[in-house]
Amino acid sequence: MSTTSNVPVLSPDNAPCADGWELAKLPRKPRPRATAGHYQVIDHRPLGDRYMALTLHAPAIAESAQPGQFLMLTAARKGEATPALPRPMAIYSTDDDSGNIEVFYGVVGSGTERLKSFRVSEEMFVVGPLGRAFEIEENVQRVLLIGRGIGTCSLTTVAQHNAKRNLQITAVTSARDSTALIGADFYRDNGAKVYEVTDVEGTSTPEALFATLTSDLDSNPPQVIMTCGSERLTKLCEALASRWDAKIQVSVEAHMACGLGYCHGCASGARSEGDESPLICNDGPVFSWTPVSPELQVP
Repeated sequence: MSTTSNVPVLSPDNAPCADGWELAKLPRKPRPRATAGHYQVIDHRPLGDRYMALTLHAPAIAESAQPGQFLMLTAARKGEATPALPRPMAIYSTDDDSGNIEVFYGVVGSGTERLKSFRVSEEMFVVGPLGRAFEIEENVQRVLLIGRGIGTCSLTTVAQHNAKRNLQITAVTSARDSTALIGADFYRDNGAKVYEVTDVEGTSTPEALFATLTSDLDSNPPQVIMTCGSERLTKLCEALASRWDAKIQVSVEAHMACGLGYCHGCASGARSEGDESPLICNDGPVFSWTPVSPELQVP
C-alpha cells in the first residue's frame, strides 16, 4: 500500500512536459458556435476579499455552453477605445431557464479593475462560449475534480451539467483560507461530495490531500481526474492517476488576445506534428495530461 511518501516533491514548473507527462489534445468533438454581443449585467458583487461575481443575461451562451468553456469579456464600454483587449474568464455556472451565466474573477490589473466598474443594467461586450470542453465518456461513472482558487471556476460546470447523470463526482476546492474557497456549496447543490481544504488548516498540501483522497477513494477510485489552478495539484493528480489507473484532463490558464485562435498568441508549448504547438484558446483550454513513457501509460 502506498503512503504519502510516494507523492513527489512538487515545485513550480511551467514546462508543458515534466517528469514524463505532457499536454495532448483531446479528440475533436462538436462544440457550440460562439456568439458575440452586448449582454446586460444582472448582478455584480464582491465575493470575499479577493474576487468578484458577475452575472450576465446571455441566453444564447447559457443554452449552449459546455463544461470548462470560457468567455472573452471586454472591459471597454460602448464608444470607448480602451482597454482594447478582452479578458478570458471561465464560466462558473449557467441557467437555461433564466438565460443567465455567472463568472467569478480576481481583480489583478487595470483590465479587471475596469471590469469591476460595470454596474447592474449596463451592457458588456462578450464573446463565447469558447474553447474545448471537458470530456466524460459514457462508460465513466466516477470523476474527481481538483481546483485551487479561481481555477476552481473551470470545473464547477462539470458538476452542474452532469448532476442528472448517474455520475459520482468528488470535488476538492482549495485556497489560502476559508474566505477564499470557491464553489463548495455550488458543488453540493449539484450532488458532488466536497472536500474544502486550506493552507491555514494544513489540509491543502499535496501530501495531505494524497493521504485523504487515497484513504477515502481507494476502494472505488475515480476513472477520470480533472484539474485547474495549480502546478502542485497537477503533480498530485499524476500520483493519483498512476495509483488508480485514471486519466487526467487539465484546464490550462493563459493570457489571450482574441480567444478564437486568430492571433496565435497563446501557444501551449506542447508537442505538435506541425510547426506550431496547440493553441490554448482553440485546442484547449482543456487538454489531456498524458504519460510520455510507455511504462507510465494510463489505460
